[in-house]
Amino acid sequence: MSPRIVGRTPVSSALDAHRRARELDALAHDPVVDVLVIGGGITGAGIALDAASRGLKTLLVERRDLAHGTSRWSSKLVHGGLRYLASGQFAIAHESAFERHLLMTRLAPHLTRPLAQVLPLYAPGHVARGAYVGLGYGLGDGLRRVVGTPNAVLGSPGVVGRDDILRLMPALKPDGLRGGLRGWDGQLFDDARLVVAVARTAAGYDASVLTRVEAVSATGEGAVLRDLVTGAEITVAARAVIAATGVWAGELDSAVRLRPSRGTHLVVDGARLADADVSLTVPVPGSSSRFVFTVPAPHGRAYIGLTDVPADGLPVDEPQATEAEIAMLLDTVNVALRHPLGRDDVLATFSGLRPLLASAAEGETSDLSRRHATVVSADGIISVVGGKLTTYRRMAEDGVDRAVDLRFADGAVPASRTRTLPLVGAWPRDRIAEIVAPPRWVRRYGAEAPFVASLADGAPAARGVTARELEWGVRVEGALTIQDLLERRTRLGLVTADAEASTDAAASAFARAAVDPIDI
Repeated sequence: MSPRIVGRTPVSSALDAHRRARELDALAHDPVVDVLVIGGGITGAGIALDAASRGLKTLLVERRDLAHGTSRWSSKLVHGGLRYLASGQFAIAHESAFERHLLMTRLAPHLTRPLAQVLPLYAPGHVARGAYVGLGYGLGDGLRRVVGTPNAVLGSPGVVGRDDILRLMPALKPDGLRGGLRGWDGQLFDDARLVVAVARTAAGYDASVLTRVEAVSATGEGAVLRDLVTGAEITVAARAVIAATGVWAGELDSAVRLRPSRGTHLVVDGARLADADVSLTVPVPGSSSRFVFTVPAPHGRAYIGLTDVPADGLPVDEPQATEAEIAMLLDTVNVALRHPLGRDDVLATFSGLRPLLASAAEGETSDLSRRHATVVSADGIISVVGGKLTTYRRMAEDGVDRAVDLRFADGAVPASRTRTLPLVGAWPRDRIAEIVAPPRWVRRYGAEAPFVASLADGAPAARGVTARELEWGVRVEGALTIQDLLERRTRLGLVTADAEASTDAAASAFARAAVDPIDI
């Protein structure tokens, strides 16, 4: 057995099939909780952590896997609110900048990093474009300073000369290039990993986090739950039921009005963008506030995104990009590339549905507010809707606060603690170099990287993913299937060839993990 890892959480934070079985059995014998959370995306995981860390008996159920929906299809950025400033949403911009500050400085320094955003300026029109975007960068930098994010974490924006911008992004087309601007924002190494880290931290505060468990029916006082592995059902009573089901919120409360939009990204070989470690930002023709940008990604890939189009009809589990969206993204980014990308360069696509709150005014989904809200249904279910990944912690806090106000005696439950609770693996940014492990592992696991390295080696997967990482996903991160491992714990499932080359290694990880559960 691997040695117990002493962490910051009161109890073990490991999620695996053994813990799942134990907690389902305990729930069958005592089906009463303080807070039932429905939904295992970033918001649901955040709610579970907030509630459990206040001392409430908390149960989270997710009918599929952690981060199965929109939470894994983001742009992998923690935004500082610049776009919201441009549309006059100052409160949301400030909230976004503050939550970015917490993630990058306290909650998850290991999962985040500063990312340079490079905007090339081409003649003609470079002076006006530079002045307009530069003003926005300056306002965003002002927000950074207001919330206290230091220069050592996110630098100030500035003008970049022609030679320097070509050095930062060698794939740029040099003709007509007059220089550019460089701003800064936060990047997540992997959005699904953030969800898993939040859920595990909740488990470390004694929350039960159960995937493949469906809420068959629910009211504000409990739910009928079905274990989708065995088919067994349990009727659970709860003092508060909080739904965090994203674009599926209407399934539990038909009064919730959402207008989902689809955001699509392309996956390309990073070498086609000269493996640049910056984000290339290109204005969308005809818009003063929308941009297509590239993001360096794991496994030698790069993402190009993103679209913002209405997603009509019923929500689907895995939205698909349209050829029109793919063409729009390619056409826009190609304006700035020395060697334009073709359709054959697109290795894969991914799309997510933003759960935007519907507005009485008609207009483009890109104009809808990213605000969040807590809505109480007629039968008492509290739904947390709207919002975005960066502000998940605040959304969770507001949701639990609403539950406490409605369902608990005044003063019986303490205030939220999550502003000061680091996630599993967190380590001070200025000391991350002290962690003795390969840099890629440190970015994925933070302070837990040495314990991943202590596992026995075996057959590797594609793109350099090791047997140790796969086994850790099973033993510690709650993966129950090969698809969980490849699609959400490692992201090898994004590209079909990588997934096919990794299936046997993933199966071997389950075989090894079945012998002896890890204690962390």
